[in-house]
Parts: sequence; C-alpha cells; structure tokens
Amino acid sequence: MAMTGHAAERLVPMTAPSAQSPSFLRLFPPLLILALAMAAGFTMMGSFSMVQEGAKAEMGLSDFQLSLVQGVAAAVPLLLFSMPIGLLVDRTNRLRLLICLALIWTMGTLLTAVAQSVSTLFMARMLAGIGTTGALTAALSLCADLCPPHQRGRGLLVVTLGKALGQAGAFALAGWLLSLFLRPAADTLFAGVAPWRATHFALAAISAALILPMLLLREPARQEVAAGIHAPWRVVLQALWSRRAFLGPLFVGQVSVVMADAAAAIWASPVLSRSYGLAPPDFAGWMGSLIFLTGVAGSVLGGVAADIGQKSGRRGGLLIGAVIAAALGIPAALFPIMPGIPSFAVALGALMLCGTVTGLITSVALTVLLPNELRGLCIGAFIAIAGLIGFGVAPTLVTAISGLLGGEAHLGGGLATVGVSVSIVSVAAFWRAMRRAPDRPI
Repeated sequence: MAMTGHAAERLVPMTAPSAQSPSFLRLFPPLLILALAMAAGFTMMGSFSMVQEGAKAEMGLSDFQLSLVQGVAAAVPLLLFSMPIGLLVDRTNRLRLLICLALIWTMGTLLTAVAQSVSTLFMARMLAGIGTTGALTAALSLCADLCPPHQRGRGLLVVTLGKALGQAGAFALAGWLLSLFLRPAADTLFAGVAPWRATHFALAAISAALILPMLLLREPARQEVAAGIHAPWRVVLQALWSRRAFLGPLFVGQVSVVMADAAAAIWASPVLSRSYGLAPPDFAGWMGSLIFLTGVAGSVLGGVAADIGQKSGRRGGLLIGAVIAAALGIPAALFPIMPGIPSFAVALGALMLCGTVTGLITSVALTVLLPNELRGLCIGAFIAIAGLIGFGVAPTLVTAISGLLGGEAHLGGGLATVGVSVSIVSVAAFWRAMRRAPDRPI
C-alpha cells in the first residue's frame, strides 16, 4: 500500500531522530489523513446509538438486548482482538494494517443495514468495534513515530480531533441521515427499507470513500526502539512487568473514565427520549455539535496539558491534567438527572470534555514513557480491558441499577449512579499513576 515518488515524500516525512526536528506544519498532512480515518471509524462504530430506538421497534428488542448489541458486542472483540492487533502494530507494517481495519469497520456498517436477527446485528457491531479500535492503536503508533517526543501532545491532538469528529458524526451525521430517510420522498431512494437501515447503507458508502486518502500515506521510521521490534517474548514481558507500578493504576484510571463515557454515549439518546420527551431529530444536531466541540476543546486542552506537563520537570507531571480532568468528571456525571435540557447538555459536555482530556494524556504517556516495541501492545491492552469493562459491563450495569431503582423509567438514575462511582475511582488511580511514573522510556 506504500506510495513512491515525490508525492509520498511531500505527504509523509521520515522522522528518524536527527539534530533538527521537522516543522509541525510539515507533519500536519499525514496527521490529518490519520484524523480523517479515525473520524470515519468512530462514526461507524457509534452510529447505531442514534438509530437504536428504530431498530428496537422494528425488531422487538428489549433494553437488555440493546445493551448486549451496544455494549457486549463492542467489548468481546476488544478483549479478543485488541492485544493481537497491538502486537501486529508493534511488529508489522502499520499502514497496511490500518487499511485492512478500515475495510472491516465498513463491512460491519453494511452488515448492520441488512441484519435480520439479534445475532447478525451483534456480529455487525462487533466488526465495527474491531475495525475502529484496532485502527486507533495503529493510528496512535503511526502518529508517535511521525512526531518527535516534544511534539507528540500536538500530534496526538490532531488524531484525537478526528476521533472527536467521528463521535460527533455518530450523532450528527447519523441523525441527519435518519431524518432524511424518515421523509416520504426518501422512498424513491430506499423503497421499503426502514430508515435506520437506510442510514447505515449510506454510512457504509461514505466509509468506503474515506478509505481512499489512506493510500497516499507510507510507513514512517520507528523511533525510540529499545530491545527491537522482534524482541523475544521473555524480554517484552519482563519490560512490561518492570513498569507494573505505573501501568496498573494508569489502566484503572483510564478504564474508569471509559466506563463513564461509554455508558453516557450509549444511553444519552434513550434518556433524552424517555425522560425529556425528545425525538432523535430534535437533538441529533445539537448533540453532535456538543460532542464535537467538547472533543475539540478536550483534545486541545489535553495536548497542551501533556506537553506542558512534560516540561514541568516533575515526576509524572505529564499526568497532572488527567488528575484534574477526572476530578471535574465527578459532578459532570450527574447529567442524566439534570432538571432541564440545557443543564443536561452542559453536564454531558463537561463529562465528554474531561474524558477526551484524560484519554489523550494517557495516550501521550504511553508513547513518551514506554519504548516503541511496547506501545502497540500496551495501547491494545488498554483498549481490550477498557472495552471489556467499559462497554461490556458499564451499559448492562446501568440497566441493572435502573432495575433496582424501579425499572426502565429510571434509566437516568442508573446512568448517573454508575458515572459518579467510576469517576471517583479514576481520580484516585490517576493520582497514583502520576506518583509512580517512570522518568524516561528507555
């Protein structure tokens, strides 16, 4: 998939260590393509949240079945595939892997459109999750080698903006397409197809088109390799074990944040419909804009905080911003029980903002404080554990707690309870990780 010639040289500079770091503007075009890829993937991964009420009505699904399709279907592939994909990221051509994963999430989106059973729908959402989360690992690794360490906060900021755009697109683009196909005139385009299915047909076509810019990239040189990308397993495992005091609490902190964010992303739309009386077209636009704007702000804050933290000279200073953001996420997790829609939007936006900040800072920490041959594996492990607990446990835990509170009508209370609890855990974990952070990767 590599492109040769002057066009490739203009797009992707090789970034082996040199006396003079490349200009960030020179790095921007390839970073932008990676961001576009992440935007496409996260739109496809999150698109079902906006249309799930339509699927529930047509297929006769319960909230528990929806939690399986939305939660467990994302968690199982993350658990099974994230670490193997992380190993491939560390040891193979990451660009070819990224393109293959983009094809997988596109197939999952198309399969969602034609699913006629819960099992097929479950498989479709699994494919979307495998492709997107695996591609995120590859994109972060590529970004780290495109940028020197002191620019990685800004580099990962660009890729994280793509992720934020995709999460917003899951609401805004999917909601706009859904409203389009709900119109009577849409019958001429997708005659006899339910609007939620037509939405996913259109999204699959868009995703396929967005794969094309990736063909303009090529693999960058790997930086900061310690034992080598083909180091024996014994060496790799010893290197990981020696960093357990730092990686353990860092895992717990970010997994807790993912639990709050995953539960919010999956259940915010149903809460707005059931507790506030809004239909999806009523909130698709402002919800998508809110997620995108907070994603942009969170990426900027996280990237700047990470770079400033590195310059502070304090042990674990890179993680100071994550501790602060996790603490602010505690009151923000009360968004589903706010008295009105404006306060709901403000609190939800704050929660998403804090989650973006901690996620970006965690990614920077892994790419700065770990040697190259451990990064993909660790990022994959983070995604696997976060997926298993965040997507596999948190959404179903919300339904269990709402059941204890009185049933599906208490979904907002269950969501708030889970969000506040895991946010408290994240603060303590990030603080411990900051105190145990290593001084250097090698």
